[in-house]
Amino acid sequence: MRKRRLKNILFLLLSTLLCGGGVLAAGSVRLAGGQLLDTAVFAGSLLHSPAAALTAAQQVWEDEHPVAGAEEDQREGSGFWTTVPAQTEEESAPQNASETTAAEMPQGMLPVEETTYASEVGGIYLAAGAGVLKNVTQLPAAEVAAEIGQPLPFSIEVGSSEPQVLIMHTHTTESYRTGEELWCDPDYPFRSTDNSQNMVAVGAEIAAVLNDAGIVTLQDTTQHDYPSYNGSYDRSKVTVERYLEQYPSIKVVLDIHRDAIQRENGSPVSAVATVGGKQAAQVMIICGADDGTMGMPNYKQNLRFAAALQDRLATLFPGFARPVLFDYRNYNQQLTTGSLLIEVGSHGNTLEEAKYAGQLVGRALVSLFAGQG
Repeated sequence: MRKRRLKNILFLLLSTLLCGGGVLAAGSVRLAGGQLLDTAVFAGSLLHSPAAALTAAQQVWEDEHPVAGAEEDQREGSGFWTTVPAQTEEESAPQNASETTAAEMPQGMLPVEETTYASEVGGIYLAAGAGVLKNVTQLPAAEVAAEIGQPLPFSIEVGSSEPQVLIMHTHTTESYRTGEELWCDPDYPFRSTDNSQNMVAVGAEIAAVLNDAGIVTLQDTTQHDYPSYNGSYDRSKVTVERYLEQYPSIKVVLDIHRDAIQRENGSPVSAVATVGGKQAAQVMIICGADDGTMGMPNYKQNLRFAAALQDRLATLFPGFARPVLFDYRNYNQQLTTGSLLIEVGSHGNTLEEAKYAGQLVGRALVSLFAGQG
């Protein structure tokens, strides 16, 4: 299944390279079998970031081309599968890293590798206050820097009785490894309809911290990706629009996911950082950009929010946040100027690491919003 899907994605990328000289153009590409795939979301330089382009291509391919059934889709895991080589310059062993020997791991299991992601400013990695932002768009670094230096486009009313924040989940059933051991069953789908085990449990941690601080936060628990994964973003868009109509006071919408990073042999990666002497799942903010064809005229205002939150995360919890991914993606972020997607860990992390990360994200948001006054 994955080999066939990868073949289609590689065909797409080759086609767009031939058509655009390395820069993907708006419009569509005809794939084998006569299918059309919109390429506007891929606008950006493949030469600068082929891995990001491949990931974006895979997401759109999966959203636009249904698989044989929900069960097969669940075996594929998240919509954000990121295959990484054995080691990259952005990775390092986490503090107090534990290791699993071949003798300890039951036969047939896959090892889980713990790693910590970090990047220095340089090239496409730009400063976002104390944090780092990965700019894989065509926007010049100076233009991005000028935008993130602007104030937030909204003001959160701390202490108000009206809702200010909505937390929701497009891929609600995404889940994590089920044991503390650094191995997992290769057949485990990393999906769960039990809201105590999936992204709802992580989002609840963020919401609790915000509500305790007097920032009224709602959480929607609709399982937009079940029973069908395909069309999840269409369904979550309807949900968010309903909340915004009912509660026009909402200024921030956070779509909470988890990533799915794995080695070339299929071994899951656990993205971790030590914060306050406790291991947390690393987080990554994804902020969409518009090439002029994606219906996101105010995306730069979302970018301000992404950079401000990244700065607060890096200031309060150094090493906790991976670089912001600023890329040509939509994710329904046109609905408010405070819409962001946040990846909390990867499928190799544990739920407890992800829930702790949710608490840290909540604390950073409180610090950011309280400081507006």
